[in-house]
Amino acid sequence: MEHAYRLGIDAGGTFTDFVVANRATGEVKLFKALSTPSDPTRAIENGLRLIADDLGVSPSEVVSDCDLCINGTTVGLNALITHRGGRTGLICTAGHEDSIEIRNGHKEDGYRYDPEYPAATMLVPRYLRKGVRERVISDGSVRTPMNEDDVREACRLFLKEGVETVAISFVWSVLNAAHERRAAEIVREMMPGVVLTVGSELYPQVREYTRTSTAVTNAYLAPVMRRYVTAVDSYFRALRAKQPVRYFQSNGGLAIGQAMTDRSVYAINSGPASAPQAGLFVGAPFAKDNVITVDMGGTSFDITLTRNGQTNLNKNIDFLRYRIGVPMIQVETLGAGGGSIGWIDSLGLLQVGPQSAGSEPGPACYGRGGTEPTTSDANLVLGYLNPEGLLGGKLPLDLEKARQAVATIAAPLNISIEQAAYGMFTIVNNNMVNGIRRVSVERGYDPRDFVLVGAGGATAAHITALAREMGIDTIILPKLASGLCAFGQVISDVKYNYMATAPLRLDNAAACDRIEQLFEEIEAQGIAHLKADGFPGTLIEVQRSLEMRYVGQVHECTVDIPNFRITEETIGQVKDAFHARHEELYTYAERHSTVEVVNIESTIYGRIEKPKAPRLRGTGALQQALKGHRDAVFDASGKPRSTPVYDSAALGVGVTVAGPAIIEEVTTTIVIEPGWAAALHESGSYLLTRQD
Repeated sequence: MEHAYRLGIDAGGTFTDFVVANRATGEVKLFKALSTPSDPTRAIENGLRLIADDLGVSPSEVVSDCDLCINGTTVGLNALITHRGGRTGLICTAGHEDSIEIRNGHKEDGYRYDPEYPAATMLVPRYLRKGVRERVISDGSVRTPMNEDDVREACRLFLKEGVETVAISFVWSVLNAAHERRAAEIVREMMPGVVLTVGSELYPQVREYTRTSTAVTNAYLAPVMRRYVTAVDSYFRALRAKQPVRYFQSNGGLAIGQAMTDRSVYAINSGPASAPQAGLFVGAPFAKDNVITVDMGGTSFDITLTRNGQTNLNKNIDFLRYRIGVPMIQVETLGAGGGSIGWIDSLGLLQVGPQSAGSEPGPACYGRGGTEPTTSDANLVLGYLNPEGLLGGKLPLDLEKARQAVATIAAPLNISIEQAAYGMFTIVNNNMVNGIRRVSVERGYDPRDFVLVGAGGATAAHITALAREMGIDTIILPKLASGLCAFGQVISDVKYNYMATAPLRLDNAAACDRIEQLFEEIEAQGIAHLKADGFPGTLIEVQRSLEMRYVGQVHECTVDIPNFRITEETIGQVKDAFHARHEELYTYAERHSTVEVVNIESTIYGRIEKPKAPRLRGTGALQQALKGHRDAVFDASGKPRSTPVYDSAALGVGVTVAGPAIIEEVTTTIVIEPGWAAALHESGSYLLTRQD
């Protein structure tokens, strides 16, 4: 059958996950390869070899038999975290060279007095920020024509200093982009090999600092993403891919490589942004659309919240201190993974993370040279993990090395190795619970109204403990948990966001006409983009939104509106939608006050046919699945108890496993605490419920 499969790849800090979905039968297979941070394409090559061996074909045949190959990557995020982006220059309005340091005039960490605090994290050093004498004012008119010699002088400096990527951001360019466009022409003329980001094209919305910061971040990541996309695209073309590789964006949709290069800022949360889509998919058979999806991998713990089927999209957020204006799936990330290192602080208190052993050298139990105690070492000591190894025995574990590592924590605290391991387990759980509270309780949501969906290879060992602490009594844990983000990619659509500035009061017909005109202009761009990508008009959908506020307010809120023509007859519906949204967010609405629009946005979707949903038919009884018993620790006493261990492959649909128990999947291990029970559902997920 032509194009029998769809391939999703999620590159994490420790493992790279591969999901192959059979489009006709719904069968999904999961494969894992160790990540190769120095050359991410090597991990892809290793994973494709595993898939090819399983299917009995060559890697080329695997790729050529896929309708789509989708890649989620942490390359952009890692470049930002480690400050290994491109050497960047900034061309801005004279007098605004320090905008990215002044920020919005506040200091987000009020307890730091280090004078180097802002400068130490600047993506563009001060001497590579060059001001240009020009000025457009707030009505879009030109007060000071652009001095082209200033632009040329900046280019000469950039060439001398080896700058490989340039951002251009002028004041009020969103209302008149002529100066930015001309500056871009000069840069391309004098620096033909440079990667160029134009602020009014990338983020055409009001707020100069946000636009400049977004442009600078995009420019900083662009060379990294260009090299990565070029390498991955070339590799897949050599394997006879029928379609260009699609890359997962932080807005929750797919894009071709060129879009990821031009809009590299959308790559920041590429990996975890697919989790909400996957969480909703596995929750659907249980009629659950209030979902908190948690993903514990080897390096980090990612959390997303979806309420009534809608996942929050954040704009204008500070990500690692850099203001990002473009829409991003709201992901809370913290350093809590299987590789998180346990240590004792200066007060003699046990801590876990955020530093991680990663995949090189990895936890001590991996036997790759790591000696520091990690979460995985603690889980092995506690009896949760199979000493024979992970990934069906392909990754052997060394229990003695794990005990030696945890002993370095136990000895100073004068406790047993098992107690130290359970202490590490408890602390990393508390860290994760605090992260879950930040996306739920601190934003006005009661976590007890949600189900917890587990993703990531390490999550299943901790998830009943997390749910217990949060007061959540229902967990959905798919058999594909360790590759759930990769699965989320294969069920996602192509998605682009187009924006424009429209500072208008909604009190006259001219304002309605102008807003409608802008919507039509940006939507025409998006539709043309998708048609060039092979989408017929029947598979293209548009979702409109407006950023609105009451006149006199400083901040605006985003309001989704129906996709109708905006006229004097329909503008009342737009205002009503704003009043309702304002009341939902702030508990009040001022229906007598004048409403104004600040920015507009259209999200353009290219709908992709989804693979058929999988269905399990196994009928194995509980006793048939019992592999044996293993001592495991479930409380702070450190005393083990004999715990049944079950083989997931022998468990039938509908069979219930009561805790305490352990279920071993090939790529994850499910720890069921006392007071919980798990039942395998035909959709391929375990439903875990609290029994006490």
